[in-house]
Amino acid sequence: MDSKPSRRVAVIGAGAIGGFFAARAHGAGHRVVLCARTPIDGLVLEENGELREAAVDVALDPAGVAPVEWVLLATKAQDTAGALPWLRALCGAGTTVAVLQNGIDHAQRLAGMVPASAILPTVVNCGAERVAPGHVVHHQASRLIAPQGEAARRLRDLFAGTDVEVVETADFLSDAWRKLLANVAVNPLTALTMRRIGALADPDLKELARGLVTEAAAVGQAAGAKIGAEDVARVLEAPSRLKPEAGTSMLYDRLAGRPLEHEYITGAVVAAAERHGIAVPLNRAILALLRALSP
Repeated sequence: MDSKPSRRVAVIGAGAIGGFFAARAHGAGHRVVLCARTPIDGLVLEENGELREAAVDVALDPAGVAPVEWVLLATKAQDTAGALPWLRALCGAGTTVAVLQNGIDHAQRLAGMVPASAILPTVVNCGAERVAPGHVVHHQASRLIAPQGEAARRLRDLFAGTDVEVVETADFLSDAWRKLLANVAVNPLTALTMRRIGALADPDLKELARGLVTEAAAVGQAAGAKIGAEDVARVLEAPSRLKPEAGTSMLYDRLAGRPLEHEYITGAVVAAAERHGIAVPLNRAILALLRALSP
């Protein structure tokens, strides 16, 4: 049986998500370069207490890379502009850029940086934590949701043979807002309290989470997303199905002293609420607190 062709893949961002998907792409048999800002000795993925090294190449300078078939943009949303030198070096006529970031405006972030036809936005469902440079712990899930079409099918083929599930959707806007609903409560509340998912069992925090998600759902509906009460209920029930010791990307960033992604999560809800004339007092209060953490 013929093996599938090996692709040239570049992953921009050596954090938890970038490290995880770089390791999975390498495991799928592709030639992977991990583009990092600071030197790392290599890439190790830890799962269920077992450590596996992924022999990816590590690049620190855009001048040292060439165009590839796939770019996985896995920086934090607020660091997108800083990826421009990498994108210029890595993108050629046949490059597809899969955006593995939070938020609801993936394509707009890359406007003017790469051709619109090259952009594949995704919703990322992956619980991963970078515990040291080049050392990523995978806690749960490995799923990407992408707009229905040929690019999504090629992304599925890219990860064939791994546990990465690539799901095509005919309504990416609604799926992006569903992910935002999931983020808008657990990310800020874990980061602000410095506690993990188990904290959401606290009745007061659970009620606050309900208010934050309910506000965000109303904004998403106004923006055209097909979301409703069942989505709110699903989001509020989700923490009970996770390990209490699991964290969130925003909590991990605060613990590590890194900038937080609040402008693309809570900030996205508040900005959209302003455009549609919807009151979101709880999300505004949370955004003020998050901004105070990152002056």
